[in-house]
Amino acid sequence: MKPFVKQTLERQQWRLEELDALLSAPDVVSDMARFRQLSREHADLSELGQLYKQYQQRARDLADAELMLKDPEMAAMAAEEIEACEAEMTQLDAALQAMLLPKDADDERNAFLEIRAGTGGDESALFAADLLRMYTRYCETQGLQMALISESPSEIGGYKEVVLRVVGPRAYGLLRFESGGHRVQRVPATETQGRIHTSACTVAVMPEPDESQAIEINPADLRIDTYRASGAGGQHINKTDSAVRITHIPTGTVAECQDDRSQHRNRAKAMQVLVARIQEAERNKRESAEAAQRKGLIGSGDRSDRIRTYNYPQGRLTDHRINLTLYKLTSIMEGDLQEVIHQLQLARGAELMAALEQANT
Repeated sequence: MKPFVKQTLERQQWRLEELDALLSAPDVVSDMARFRQLSREHADLSELGQLYKQYQQRARDLADAELMLKDPEMAAMAAEEIEACEAEMTQLDAALQAMLLPKDADDERNAFLEIRAGTGGDESALFAADLLRMYTRYCETQGLQMALISESPSEIGGYKEVVLRVVGPRAYGLLRFESGGHRVQRVPATETQGRIHTSACTVAVMPEPDESQAIEINPADLRIDTYRASGAGGQHINKTDSAVRITHIPTGTVAECQDDRSQHRNRAKAMQVLVARIQEAERNKRESAEAAQRKGLIGSGDRSDRIRTYNYPQGRLTDHRINLTLYKLTSIMEGDLQEVIHQLQLARGAELMAALEQANT
């Protein structure tokens, strides 16, 4: 275990003792808001403390087993115990470090997922549909639900743009690293001479804003247009001006919704997307400024960054941010994204741990 990790854990133990005293203080008990806040912190630190006690116990077991090695009759048993202790301590060390990493409250939120066709014309729109299928299948495996907000189909199939709301535990946390440019290399269905083409789509993942913390928008800064929906939805949805497009004039940010036959509900959903886009733009500004000071593995999540290549002739997926290459493109396009996302999370964790270590030196 790294010295700074041990020091941090020891400080957390002191803080836990402090919380025990605070939670019994009359002024804290009478202030329910503060009591709940401290109780949540106590619960988190108690879990961390239990895990650290397990690590300390296995460290003592390891020391005892190393002493037993000196006894020839106990050497074999001691060697087995040493191996078991070291393996468990490695797992506990990794778990403790993960628990020490700063938490992003947005990770627990629902998310908005946007997929837009880029360079490549019709082939790009077809790739957008492939990405939508991939994310839909992945979300199903994670117990997440997806609801269509708006869509702009292309002429030969696929999407020029599609926006969805993803609902469920850690929706944003699971999808946050998908933001960026996605490039595909393959022979399009319309290609008669078998040449490989390169096309691209952009993906943006944004946390659904907390209504209590959402930015304030002046109604005078909004232009609201209604129009007739063009997507599927039965006869009624295509015969009334139920679709809504909202433009935030100061920033030029636009959001629209057409999935409901109620104009009022479409307006409310479009407003949610608009606020999410404005907040995401502000987040990107902050993270870009931070990235200028420290070059991160995952990057700022800027949607213009080329983050991933899908090479169909080679059956290869490459994530350029962490130099990850997997030769199982078929299963990935069917929603098998777990390994990719796990590796991105590990890389982000290592980056955060390095920053935490630097801050403690």
